[in-house]
Amino acid sequence: MTSSMDENRDHGPRSAAGVLTEDAFLNGRITVMQPEKGFRAGIDSVFVAAAVPAKAGDAVFEAGTGPGVAALCLLARVPDVTITGVEQDVRYAMLAERNAEKNGFSGRLRIIRGDVREGLRRDLASWPEHGSFAHAFANPPYYEEGSVQAPTAPLKSTAHVFGPEDLETWIAVLAAMVRPRGTVTLVYRPETLGRILAAFEAHKLGDVRIAPLYPKPGQPASRILVQGVKASRAPTRILPGIVLHRSDGAFSLEADMVLRHGKAFPLG
Repeated sequence: MTSSMDENRDHGPRSAAGVLTEDAFLNGRITVMQPEKGFRAGIDSVFVAAAVPAKAGDAVFEAGTGPGVAALCLLARVPDVTITGVEQDVRYAMLAERNAEKNGFSGRLRIIRGDVREGLRRDLASWPEHGSFAHAFANPPYYEEGSVQAPTAPLKSTAHVFGPEDLETWIAVLAAMVRPRGTVTLVYRPETLGRILAAFEAHKLGDVRIAPLYPKPGQPASRILVQGVKASRAPTRILPGIVLHRSDGAFSLEADMVLRHGKAFPLG
């Protein structure tokens, strides 16, 4: 069994192909099957799940579930939470369902096979109603159209290429899914912070909290966690964030508590 605690594995083409590996998360509390090549969940997925301030009994929405790692980490941390996830790639959706069953969470994770970008429509019978959830979160694809060479296979291309307005669309869907005072949480690239904040403001997400994730001491942040509260007018706050690795490459104590011990990473 291998470990997926490598942030460099956390994003790539979301098309399942080739050999599956079995990977342990939260020090073995959950194990997942995921493709050896393509999108492989890692640190980003664990941290975004740790940042969701869900309580027992809450209903939570996830955009872009992939193999289900983030959802399963949240389910393992908070009892009686239920998650509805959306995944476009049928093979990843099947893996998420299989992984939920494997870890004993099949009754608490529902997977919708669909495109997140359709989530603003109100005529999709398989989708939940807008405003149905206490929290919503996502670990969106990082690659954008024009920034990398798109794969030739149509399914791989739609999973891999993030269009010019897709980030804003995903945020709009997340905001639509939560009720007033519900939270929206993202993990993404620091250079997109301006776009994220603009989209949060457009969809009335306030009390925004930003937590940088630093690879090592003295290095710039490689990721940011951003969380907002629907219909809040509280000001934006930049938090200290967390250093993921010590200078010798080992996980910092703070990161280890999240990644191996399944502790929450509250933003605020």
